Amino acid sequence: MKIIVETSARHVHVTQKDLETLFGKGATLTKKKDLSQPGQFACEERVTVVGPKKELANVSILGPCRSATQIELSATDARSIGITAPIRESGDLAGSAPCKLVGPCGEVEVPEGVIIAKRHIHLTPADAEELGVKDKDVVWVKLSTPERKAILGDTVCRVSPNYFAAMHIDTDESNAIGATKDLCAEIVKVD
Repeated sequence: MKIIVETSARHVHVTQKDLETLFGKGATLTKKKDLSQPGQFACEERVTVVGPKKELANVSILGPCRSATQIELSATDARSIGITAPIRESGDLAGSAPCKLVGPCGEVEVPEGVIIAKRHIHLTPADAEELGVKDKDVVWVKLSTPERKAILGDTVCRVSPNYFAAMHIDTDESNAIGATKDLCAEIVKVD
């Protein structure tokens, strides 16, 4: 089974409280476009992520609102603004890096929440069964681009009936392999 590969650029997930601090009381997220994962969408709203050295302006917010504010950067992004962010699965924020978010109506100091997202594959239970994997399995994945072939390990399988089969890598990984829009992955080994 071939799995599409998507590049996940820097983005922010916010709580409703932080959204209102950044964009004003009663603010809601404005859908710009749907993402491949059902119910997830890119928003018109954008923020500035501020680190100790500099800032990243115009960073997309993804919706819907979450229970914790989370900032997902590439390692290059994080280093460029002076943040030492851990590689983590989405939602694993305890002890992660701090930053400040700035919106048009206010600022939010995020005491922890900056991560470099661990590469992962979203799968439905049927997809997982076909591939012989289960939720939280760690696999090796083969990627073949015209100029650069790669095998990536430490790829977490995330299984839910609410998912669409897709592998997510960050911009550093995407650039390193010369990813194209039609890139597909193949699981070659389960750890």
